[in-house]
Amino acid sequence: MPERPQALFAMTAQNLPLLFPPPVLDLLREHVDIDPGLVAEDFTDPGVREALARTEILVTGWGCPPLDDAVLDAAPKLRAVLHAAGSVKGFATPGLWRRGIAVSSAADANALPVAEYTLGVILLAGKDVFARRERLRADRAHPGWGVVPGIGNHGRRVGVIGASRIGRRVIELLRPFDLRVSLTDPYVDEAGAAALGVPLLPLDELLRTSEIVTVHAPETPGTRHLIGRRELALMPDGAVLVNTARGSLVDTDALVDELRSGRLTAVLDVTDPEPLPAGSPLYDLPGAFVTPHLAGSQGNELPRLGLAVAEEAGRLSRGERPAHPVDATVWENGA
Repeated sequence: MPERPQALFAMTAQNLPLLFPPPVLDLLREHVDIDPGLVAEDFTDPGVREALARTEILVTGWGCPPLDDAVLDAAPKLRAVLHAAGSVKGFATPGLWRRGIAVSSAADANALPVAEYTLGVILLAGKDVFARRERLRADRAHPGWGVVPGIGNHGRRVGVIGASRIGRRVIELLRPFDLRVSLTDPYVDEAGAAALGVPLLPLDELLRTSEIVTVHAPETPGTRHLIGRRELALMPDGAVLVNTARGSLVDTDALVDELRSGRLTAVLDVTDPEPLPAGSPLYDLPGAFVTPHLAGSQGNELPRLGLAVAEEAGRLSRGERPAHPVDATVWENGA
């Protein structure tokens, strides 16, 4: 058996057993020589510094310190960073790509639970579950049996903002349902949208024609307040806005005004700011359903991220290219 490359964990130590329970850790250790008892939470620690000098593969996760030039100088053998989470934005630096170090992330694996959360929310929103639950809690009386006009998911118009990994997964998961799904994305052309099986619309048209709008665009300077006061005003009365991307994509003050009017409702797994201050009206407005950034991998979904890294390590050990690379351009755009 060829000698396994030296690897080092770099993340918050408490996350290690969540991402790499014994079966996943065993698989990873088939491909790399790594000590789960040594986790780099601080690259200035002498023991970590010594290990870094011989590290060829860095296995990162939430809480990884920044990989600045000083750290990279201390890791002359480093050839790959495998991230057991989604975005590498919090710790990656341009020096990684300048030095030709391969960067990979488990963003595809993390996209699935976000897409599943979004699917569930869309189907519940189509049945007006959030508003009717609030009404039932307020009235403390069953409204009686009978047909409720205006609700249901047959032919419901759903607009997807952003053909990101998650946006594409959402479109895929929505396919079996009798929904009319459309997409807006400035980097997708008609052929690309057709390949996804959805029509491509300008943002304004998508907002005007969708009863449920779900946001999956990246966080960049250009997407801040992508959904602002003007855009919210385009949405039809009774429409639902779903945001599982980043809070900054939506103008919170403008959204609060629309929710106060009762014209729109919103399901927000991310907010701006995050976390919300205790006095935020979003906690109390009946049209706001806020969850604490839990759409991404949680609980028993976390080992899927570790498994993605173990499989990537296997590819590297066989001399193959990473299946889930992050290049510098993608990183600059928010990955």
